[in-house]
Amino acid sequence: MSPPSLFDPLELPCGTVLRNRIVKSAMSDSLGDGQGNPTAEQMRLYQRWAEGGVAATIIGEVQGRPDTAEKPGNLVLSADSPKPLFGDLAMYGGCTGCVPFVQLGHAGAMAYPPISRPVGPSALDLPGVQCEALTVDEILALPEAFAATARLARDMGFGGVQIHAAHGFLLSQFLSPLFNKRTDNWGGVLENRMRLLMDTITATRHAVGPDFPIAVKLNATDQLQGGLTEAESIRIVSTLDTTSVDLIDISGGTYFPGAASASDAKPGQPYFIEFSRRAKQATAIPIMLTGGIKTRAQALHVLESGAADVVGMARALVLDPDLPLHWQEAGNDPVFPRFADTPEGGVTAWFTEQIAALGRCGKLDPDLGVHEALASYTNRDEARIPLWNAAFTQ
Repeated sequence: MSPPSLFDPLELPCGTVLRNRIVKSAMSDSLGDGQGNPTAEQMRLYQRWAEGGVAATIIGEVQGRPDTAEKPGNLVLSADSPKPLFGDLAMYGGCTGCVPFVQLGHAGAMAYPPISRPVGPSALDLPGVQCEALTVDEILALPEAFAATARLARDMGFGGVQIHAAHGFLLSQFLSPLFNKRTDNWGGVLENRMRLLMDTITATRHAVGPDFPIAVKLNATDQLQGGLTEAESIRIVSTLDTTSVDLIDISGGTYFPGAASASDAKPGQPYFIEFSRRAKQATAIPIMLTGGIKTRAQALHVLESGAADVVGMARALVLDPDLPLHWQEAGNDPVFPRFADTPEGGVTAWFTEQIAALGRCGKLDPDLGVHEALASYTNRDEARIPLWNAAFTQ
């Protein structure tokens, strides 16, 4: 069989069909209203990506509870959430045949202390990261909590959910021997460390039924000494092959202070392509590769080399929200900015502020500097802290 092209459809195991092989991967778009709800800007943003031709969008870091958030711009989807607003986000994000996924988030140790409670499999007291250890009862409640959020997402019209087990968030922390020092049923050997993820998949499938897509985002590696290794990640992929998961999204690295960036390891190419190729041999579940895909040639190489079935793209789709349509017409690749003097967190802030500009007026802010972006990003979060706490503090 010939390898798939970028614009061949893909049928997921549950029966949902993606119209092509380009997915807007999850980002923390930080466009919530500061009280966990979608905004008009967020709806316009996801409508724009849908109209730009992606097969699916993944709405990053949607929390089931307000005390698990990583930023006050996150969404909170619970029984108390305003159904019309979330329903509208699903409708706009699902226009033109795009499938809008909700990423089921729990920041764990990276929860934002001014609004959340940092917790993890084990207590941590590291520079920039402190958290309490979850109790056994709290762990036992987590699969059903994820499942309840997934059911709400389905009922409000979203097209799928992604269980976030990468980048150092809670489920990723359980998988990693660097952060999981437990000695009970959830710690030690890999089978124990992956127990919470597997129980969450089972509970989520039971909640949403057989025909609703469930994706899992997984680290190829933590890129930290003593963290999750590629060999262990392949074993996790093999175990996922026995579940009802419909798509495995391969990424890597963590957002912990001082951790290496994925781009440091593989500059100029898809970051985890070699791992993804090996993962494809360990499962029949479709694989999505996310990270470092910036050009049409790179995206084609991922598919044609058999490394993945789908390409996940984020920053390229910020720079050009119509990129799939442009590529279908043999258009140009996006032009990535170069910053001469970049403060820590500045590039992420710049892209986040450009996301806000897209939602606000439909176009990028070409004059925005990286220092200005970081200040705006920081000030916006500071302004939303009292809004969040007023909405959720009982």
